[in-house]
Amino acid sequence: MIKKQQGDTCCWICDNCEPYEYVLNEFTCRDCGPGYWPYPDKLSCFALDVQYIRWQSLFALIPLAIAIFGIIMTVVVIVLFAKNHDTPLVRASGRELSYTLLFGILVCYCNTFALIAKPTIVSCISQRFGIGVGFSIIYSALLTKTNRISRIFHSASKSAQRLRYISPQSQVVITVSLIAIQVLITMIWMIVEPPGTRFYYPDRTEVILKCKIQDMSFLFSQLYNMILITICTIYAIKTRKIPENFNESKFIGLTMYTTCIIWLAFIPIYFGTGNSYEVSAYTFSNKFTVLLLQILYS
Repeated sequence: MIKKQQGDTCCWICDNCEPYEYVLNEFTCRDCGPGYWPYPDKLSCFALDVQYIRWQSLFALIPLAIAIFGIIMTVVVIVLFAKNHDTPLVRASGRELSYTLLFGILVCYCNTFALIAKPTIVSCISQRFGIGVGFSIIYSALLTKTNRISRIFHSASKSAQRLRYISPQSQVVITVSLIAIQVLITMIWMIVEPPGTRFYYPDRTEVILKCKIQDMSFLFSQLYNMILITICTIYAIKTRKIPENFNESKFIGLTMYTTCIIWLAFIPIYFGTGNSYEVSAYTFSNKFTVLLLQILYS
């Protein structure tokens, strides 16, 4: 580009265009615009490659392998429950809530595929429902279980009167009601912030395709699940000293303690790596798999 030299001189000098600009004419450089970069000859611009997680990437293969393993193990547990549906052990564990819990685990494992898939409207909608509703299914079932155990043993020490709302049907209704709250929250989130995709430009040389989700709105969407986790943890602490024959609550307690630690570690890692789409998705996917494997084996 040629431009007039500053000062009182009458001369013209040559000046370089910015790295992201192309030469429009001998006197003017023009910005290629976000997502574009000039050719080496600076005469025109080309579109930069859009970046997103590829299925063959290591950031995708590791979570997918763990998720597939988790899905297989969950299905095996469901089959074992179905084969022993009427045995005293399965009945005592709360068949209805156990099936609900296993279904929630499957939903969350399947959401790993939505998190890794190329961002589209369908995959972004699946992410929102899978992240919020999937976890609410799990924690609603666990909360209902621990609440039932706590009320039974707390009441037994004071009165022999039979408690209300401890039947399997009542437990299912309570669990579904808790899940419905998260579904409603997710629907409101969809209306306030319609799902879609957007291009993110961390610098002039990168174009990243992401779901149109603001970090803070994502955090708000998880507040309800955090409340469920907190209440469930409180009930797990209250029931930690019940007799050994009812040690299911101890496993739930261990699950909730580690869940709190994982969530507390996940939040700063996720928000601290917002510019790295691969690390963020990898962190989120692995949080899913670690939490679910821990819940499944507890």
